[in-house]
Amino acid sequence: MKTTHFRAKDVAERWYLYDASKHVLGRMASDIAMRLMGKDRPNYTPSELLGAHVVVVNAGKVKFSGTKGEDKTYRWFTGYAGGLKQAPIGRILERRPREVVKLAVRRMLPKTNLGKDMLSRLKVYAGSEHPHAAQRPEAVEALGS
Repeated sequence: MKTTHFRAKDVAERWYLYDASKHVLGRMASDIAMRLMGKDRPNYTPSELLGAHVVVVNAGKVKFSGTKGEDKTYRWFTGYAGGLKQAPIGRILERRPREVVKLAVRRMLPKTNLGKDMLSRLKVYAGSEHPHAAQRPEAVEALGS
């Protein structure tokens, strides 16, 4: 029996396009993370960057399940004493709509240098325009609600 080890140079690049206004944030983020890692393919190799490139448009119009649109808050630490900050998701969506999608995906990827490289293949845009039309990304239909 022989074990095959795929290299990144041997695998063709794939591009996917998500319209965030048609998806629920958590379900979309987990699907994007799987595609960035390459776990949706039979040639998955954990130590190689074999995942796809993902473009997300309309990040400011992403949907939430349940009451997360009103209840969810983001917390972060500034590094100073007493520097715990928090903001409701509504305020984050107004100021930096790209960050909501990017944070959701980042937290589902491996916390390694390879995970950082995977995240660099994620392109998030607040509006419906994106500069990646030349790569002909494949549109992903809405996942289960």
